[in-house]
Amino acid sequence: MDKMKLKLLYSDLKSDLEVIEKELAVAVNSSSHLLNEASLHLLLAGGKRIRPVFVLLASKFGNYSIESIKNVAVAVELIHMASLVHDDVIDDAETRRGRETVKAQWNNRVAMYTGDFLFAKAMEYITEVQNTYAHEVLSHTMIELCIGEIIQVEDKRLLDQTVRDYLRRIKRKTAILISASCELGAIASGTDPKTVRHLKLFGYYVGMSFQIIDDILDIVSTDEQLGKPAGSDLLQGNITLPVLYAKDEPAIAPLLHSMFEGTISFEDQQNLLKEIRNSDGITKAKQVSNMYLQKALNEVKQLPENSAKKSLQNIALFMSKRKF
Repeated sequence: MDKMKLKLLYSDLKSDLEVIEKELAVAVNSSSHLLNEASLHLLLAGGKRIRPVFVLLASKFGNYSIESIKNVAVAVELIHMASLVHDDVIDDAETRRGRETVKAQWNNRVAMYTGDFLFAKAMEYITEVQNTYAHEVLSHTMIELCIGEIIQVEDKRLLDQTVRDYLRRIKRKTAILISASCELGAIASGTDPKTVRHLKLFGYYVGMSFQIIDDILDIVSTDEQLGKPAGSDLLQGNITLPVLYAKDEPAIAPLLHSMFEGTISFEDQQNLLKEIRNSDGITKAKQVSNMYLQKALNEVKQLPENSAKKSLQNIALFMSKRKF
């Protein structure tokens, strides 16, 4: 995703996002030198900060105050960071965003404890929010994230899984945290219940569309664009939507079976990616992503008129139409 173009869509939040960035640096600090190094390594890798942006925009529908809302924004970003660290351990990933992962630079144990530390810090930050329902939302989100990670492990290399299995998995892996970001921002700013629900659903639909596009890009983009090897999800055994739609095609099925049996050559791996790129699986997956995008835009239409409404619409369109 082109971060510069994306940032232009919420440039009016620049000063508030700087506040959150500074608070994140405070949040990852601890009495352990090793934890500090690992957490800071992750923080300095950057990121789009999409979840804090959704917290801020959703809170614009209530009584907006950066001082009261920043704790929510920091909490959801810490959870996102923690899930990435754990994800890299599960997938044995060496790079992310063009940098070494925490597990690659240190080891799996340091990575797991770093993720746990970030999860704990997120809970510490959310306790600053007076509304106890916000605590329930974040706790439930963390539980679902963890279940999603375990299901992803269980589903690896299972070619008989269904589209429904995939959609349930990405709901937990991605959509639920984006949905919670919108919901928590609205709750913390005292937004009315009807608007909170529309924002929650908007976040869910955007998250689903976003993850499907992410899975498509993992197949069709270059190593340089992704900051990691193209097709890495598939090579790690993760069956994504374009693969599910294409897996039974005559030129693809035997290559998939060979890869998961560990008997495939590097040349055939590249041929497999090429065949999936040229299959109907990419088109069908894009259609599903677009369906979720339209649902998200329909939720935006139900929101009260303000400047944040247009920003939510534009970001949803950008995230779901991006080329890398």
